[in-house]
Amino acid sequence: MNSGVLLIHPADNVAIALRRLAAGTRIEAGGIAVTLATDIPCGHKFARVAIRAGEPVRKFGQPIGSAKENIAAGAWVHTQNVRTNLEGVLDYTFAPQPVAKLPAVAPCTFAGYARPNGEVGIRNELWIIPTVGCVNEVAQALARNLRAAGLPAGVDAVQAFSHPHGCSQLGTDHESTQQILAGLAMHPNAGAVLVIGLGCENNTMASFRALLPDADSGRYRFLSVQESPDEMAEGAKLLGELAAHAAQFQRTPQPLARLRVGLKCGGSDGFSGLTANPVVGAFSDRLVAAGGTTVLTEVPEMFGAEALFLNRCASRAVFDDCVAMINGFKEYFLRYNQVVYENPSPGNKEGGITTLEEKSLGCLQKGGTSEVVAVLPYGGRLAKTGLNFLTGPGNDIVSLTALAASGAHLVLFTTGRGTPLGGPVPTLKIASNSDLAARKTGWIDFDAGRVIGGLSLEAAAEELLDLVLVTASGRRTHNEANGFHEIAIFKDGVTL
Repeated sequence: MNSGVLLIHPADNVAIALRRLAAGTRIEAGGIAVTLATDIPCGHKFARVAIRAGEPVRKFGQPIGSAKENIAAGAWVHTQNVRTNLEGVLDYTFAPQPVAKLPAVAPCTFAGYARPNGEVGIRNELWIIPTVGCVNEVAQALARNLRAAGLPAGVDAVQAFSHPHGCSQLGTDHESTQQILAGLAMHPNAGAVLVIGLGCENNTMASFRALLPDADSGRYRFLSVQESPDEMAEGAKLLGELAAHAAQFQRTPQPLARLRVGLKCGGSDGFSGLTANPVVGAFSDRLVAAGGTTVLTEVPEMFGAEALFLNRCASRAVFDDCVAMINGFKEYFLRYNQVVYENPSPGNKEGGITTLEEKSLGCLQKGGTSEVVAVLPYGGRLAKTGLNFLTGPGNDIVSLTALAASGAHLVLFTTGRGTPLGGPVPTLKIASNSDLAARKTGWIDFDAGRVIGGLSLEAAAEELLDLVLVTASGRRTHNEANGFHEIAIFKDGVTL
């Protein structure tokens, strides 16, 4: 009678269909038997008990909204009969709670590249970074030519990161572009970097160089194409010099504590908060316990679930930073006369996610149970080990770029509907359901849907840790094998 049904928390008044359930089916969830009034799609919710209009709808033991109308036991619970409880900015009280004991992790290493500045990379690539969108095609052509000629020995790949910014921006909007591009230029996965400018842009070569502490080292070369008689020939020459610099680095054993991992979700479904995100959260706890670093972003997908982390902040100062991050992003929405809750995409809803609160409660499980040690601004770089938060939107490409610019070596990207997207750093795709993993073998790197089939959360997290270690040691992710590397920069300002 319980087959195909999941009750997440005993306080929940909804249960989850683990497969499509037909109308008229008699189902038991948590000791309560109901007859389904309609078909329930896989991953969607049905009422275990009658829910009166205005009462909270509970999942994960938390309210995910309230009933728009009376909902009968056995009814499908979704957007047609549930409304969000979210509104504008809120006041919060710091009430720190004890943090759960983190799991013990056996000492382990990965094979990484030690850099002269003390950082460690997991790839030894040549990166070409345009200071302005006007030279995107020059950057791409140089990368194509080098690939066609054959990568130099010791170089894993050459990547050119196109973007439309770097000019016609003002104030903090312009500064954000510079900070993101500088964060990428300093990334330890790049053995060497060619910075290409036009020569007349706002993001001048001189101002950009000033953001790079080791700008005069052998790691960088700078090319202003308006000043070069033949930018293609000069660019090829500079890439040859950079390749020789990168070739000096060799993989050596590095402790797990040196690893920095970004946490991201996209194309979520009703299983994301049940399988993939909790598995990533359990991995995060293991990495933090070993002295490593994780970083979680997507601020709009924290709205409504703040209670999961606000009282896990390491100090009152970190709590205040978290509150400022949450309310600051809500104010950004309100400044443009937009509601703060219009986040679940059509695909999210089709997959079973009804409200932003429900999406957020699932999303934040990627952060595990450890304390929050720091909150970074957009464009900020990681400085503290442990679980960090990074200010940024939920948009997949923008988030991936910000995580890479913060210094994350790779990103764990959970998904219930699938995406081929790849960021500047290796992007491990983690499927929330086994059907997706079986259908999209060219996208998906890890099947977390097996948790529904009986694989324990702990075993899945250990498997994921093993995959992260071999990936950090050189095994290519599907996005790398497919050649998919993209960036996008958050824009919030005037275009001249």
